[in-house]
Order: sequence, then C-alpha cells, then structure tokens
Amino acid sequence: MIIQKADVIVTSPDRNFVTLRLETDDGLVGLGDATVNGRELAVVSYLRDHVVQLLIGRDASRIEDTWQFLYRSAYWRRGPITMASIAAVDMALWDIKGKAAGMPVYQLLGGASRTGLLTYGHASGRDNDELFDSVREHQELGYKAIRIQAAVPGLKSIYGIASNVTFTANTGVRYDHEPAQRGALPAEEDWDTRSYLRHIPTVFEAVRSEFGPQLPLLHDGHHRMTPIQAARLGKSLEPYDLFWLEDVTPAENPEALRLVRQHTTTPLAIGEIFNTVWDFQQIIREQLIDYVRGAVTHMGGITHLKKTLDYAAQYQIKSGMHGPTDISPVGMAAAMHLGMAIHNFGIQEYMKHGARTDATFQQSFTFVDGMLHPGEAAGLGVELNLDEAGKYPYEQAYLPYNRLADGTVHDW
Repeated sequence: MIIQKADVIVTSPDRNFVTLRLETDDGLVGLGDATVNGRELAVVSYLRDHVVQLLIGRDASRIEDTWQFLYRSAYWRRGPITMASIAAVDMALWDIKGKAAGMPVYQLLGGASRTGLLTYGHASGRDNDELFDSVREHQELGYKAIRIQAAVPGLKSIYGIASNVTFTANTGVRYDHEPAQRGALPAEEDWDTRSYLRHIPTVFEAVRSEFGPQLPLLHDGHHRMTPIQAARLGKSLEPYDLFWLEDVTPAENPEALRLVRQHTTTPLAIGEIFNTVWDFQQIIREQLIDYVRGAVTHMGGITHLKKTLDYAAQYQIKSGMHGPTDISPVGMAAAMHLGMAIHNFGIQEYMKHGARTDATFQQSFTFVDGMLHPGEAAGLGVELNLDEAGKYPYEQAYLPYNRLADGTVHDW
C-alpha cells in the first residue's frame, strides 16, 4: 500500500473545509480532515507546501511511524496548524487501513465498547420562550442531552445564540450552526461578565423548572471568565445538576482550574483548543477536569487523541470530543470510531451539517434515538464527491470577536 497521490481539497458547501485525499498504488483512497476554522488556508499551505511531497512513496500501513516522522522531523512542532495537518494524514491512513482490512476503523482500534454514542445538541434562545422551543426541537430530533446557551439582557449578540438577523453575511443561516461569518472582516460582538454571571443561573432555574431534573444539561463559558468568576459560576449552577460546564476560563493557564475546583463540584470540560497530550498533561494528572474536549482534527488524529484519552482513563476522566460544524464529516467520523472503541467515552458533541455538506461528504453513520454510530462501512465510512466539492470554492470567513463596553478586546 504505497502512497502514490496526495491532494489537498478546499471546499465550502456550508462553510470552509480542508480535506486531505490520499491514494495508494492499489487504488485505496483515504480521507483526512484538516479544517482550522477561520485559518483554513494556513493549513492548506502547510500540507501542500511541506507535507504531501513527503508522503509520496511511503507505506500507507505504517501509521505510527508516519505520525512520528511528521511530528519530529518538523522541529517546530505542536500548534493547531501543524497538528491539524498531521491529523489529516493520520485519519487518511486509518481510513486506508480499514478499507484494506474490509473493516470499520473502530474494529481496528479494539472493537466496540458500546452500542452507540450518547450525543448532545445545541439549544439557544434570545429569551426563555425561544430557548424552550429550541430545547423541544432538539428533543424531537432525538437528542437526549442538550447544551443551553442564552442571550444576556443588555448585550446585542453573544456566542452560541441562533440569529438570522444580526449578521447579514450569512442571511438565513443559524448563528449557532456556523458562527464563522463570510466576509473580509470578523464580526464584533459585545460582552459583560457581571451581567452574564447574574443572568445565567436564572436561565438554568427556568430550564429545570420547565423540563425537569432528568434531562442532562450542558453549558459553554467559552473562555470568557477569570478563574474566580468561573468558580462563582460553577458554584451558582450546582443546584441545576449540569452534565458539564465547559471552557470556563482561558485554557492557556491550566493552573487556574485549581482555583475553580476548590469552589465547585460542577463537572468541568476543557480542551477544544488544545493540540497535544502535553496541553492536557497537568490538568489530567491533577484531576482538574472531568471531560477531555480535544478534537481528532486538531489533536494529531486518531493516533494521538487515543493516547491522550488512554492517559485520562487512568484518572477516571472521560471523553467529550469537540464536534461542531467546523469539524468536517470526515473528522466527525474519526471521532465516532474512536468513541466507539475507547472504554472511557463520555459524550459526543454533534451538530448536524447542512444539506450541501452532506451531499459533498457522503456518510455511513446513523443518528437514532440520540445515539450516533459510525456504521459498518470499511474505513471511516465517508466518501468525498469531488464533483460536488468543486461547486463550492473557498470563501474567506472569520469567527467573531468580543469587546467590552469600554472598547477593550475580550475573549470570545
């Protein structure tokens, strides 16, 4: 299984995706996801200019050796661009190996540890009535666990709230479906942490009153709080029994989570912007989190994220893999296969892609009664329709950013 062809494909059906397509001399094709939301072309250059030529002539079956070669030979290593590029190669090689074996990838990882993957969806609203409607819509779709994001009085637009009005560049596209707005400049949002800390507990009180104690609820703080503010939020949400509280404080300072842990028993999830096991090492070893939020796409692929989750398992920490729509169907499939095989699976984030994306990336997975399954197709179970991909060229897009009332740039 010698790699004879490597192509980097950029397509933008509902948003921009970067896909690596490898082909072997015996005709096997493997796909990998290298999408880094808002910085897609940086990964394209890394792959096209520095990686694909290193793959031609290599044995596609040597996954671990190729991973170590790409990581260690670069010298300037780690970081989202490098690790997303390696992840794409790693996924594609696992896809090829599965097809060569005639087996889904999860079988090669040790076989199924469960019958399906519990998922959570994203509900949001500009007021409680709209939020309740969104929760019910997700329940009707089958979701058994739901993330709750709510507008804050006095703020015009904030992370995670569905909106077809505020941003005209993506008219008609739900904001919580794809926050990256197409255009030359990023959208500016506003933020006030004190208002948020006062309001969010009242939202969860209302949701619990409306939907009862059984529904697993999640919430994303999106790195916007200081450690003591995060501790206050976690403590104030304890009566509402959250499944987890995500990204409560900027992840660049993992020691901050010690302070949060001292003040709240609300379970913590973090790591969607992490890229290696070394980013997680301290917070896993000190048991400062309960769920690893790493993404296969951004953490060097199946090979490296599996090692991270095996390490986390020693401390009874579970997976909670990142899975919004900026992870392509290829990356989502890789996450599903890994989630099926590991013992310490927790939950999988899952946002449905748009119809054009589904036509471009043809998938074998199923979503039934709130549970995902990657399917039994050989490899990852995703095929790229090149004709469809060719219809949607790259369009520049940026994630938003925040400013405080006094004009200071703040974490989004």
